[in-house]
Amino acid sequence: MARRKSGRDISGILLFDKPIGMSSNAVLQRVKRIFNARKAGHTGSLDPLATGLLPICLGEATKMSGFLLDADKRYQVTIKLGIKTSTGDAEGEAILTREVGHYSNAELASVLAEFLGDIEQIPPMYSALKKDGQPLYKLARKGIEVERKVRNIKIHRIEMLAADGDLLELDVHCSKGTYIRTLAEDI
Repeated sequence: MARRKSGRDISGILLFDKPIGMSSNAVLQRVKRIFNARKAGHTGSLDPLATGLLPICLGEATKMSGFLLDADKRYQVTIKLGIKTSTGDAEGEAILTREVGHYSNAELASVLAEFLGDIEQIPPMYSALKKDGQPLYKLARKGIEVERKVRNIKIHRIEMLAADGDLLELDVHCSKGTYIRTLAEDI
């Protein structure tokens, strides 16, 4: 894609459809370069394995990024039940497997209802949170685990879109700071 020519500063909010494998920062740097923007910022990190719309604020619109950072989020997620990985996602090594027995939609709805409302969540080691200036995921890759503070989050809604054996597809409406990989592990 061609770069925008220099001239007047560009301002606005771009919704970037982030592909799998690209970090939120890589998206930001690419958009900043393409639009020749002096100032740019994203409004919260998506995991490299996640796809979805990532709001990018350019120029004067960066002043709005705080509002978007504080806003609720909505995710559609596919969870594989019965397996826990070292990273909490599909890239990690399986560290625990368990047989997924038969469950009814009513039983599943009852489990999901336990997560509605105000809950506490411990952020995963594989996250962009920092400890002493170092992202937790970098420490985790070195085999270092550090204590993380419990966060208060809110799950406004969890809708079951599909359930097929050990695969569960959910639509989650939650507060900022919610880690979907942690929610998936807890379920």
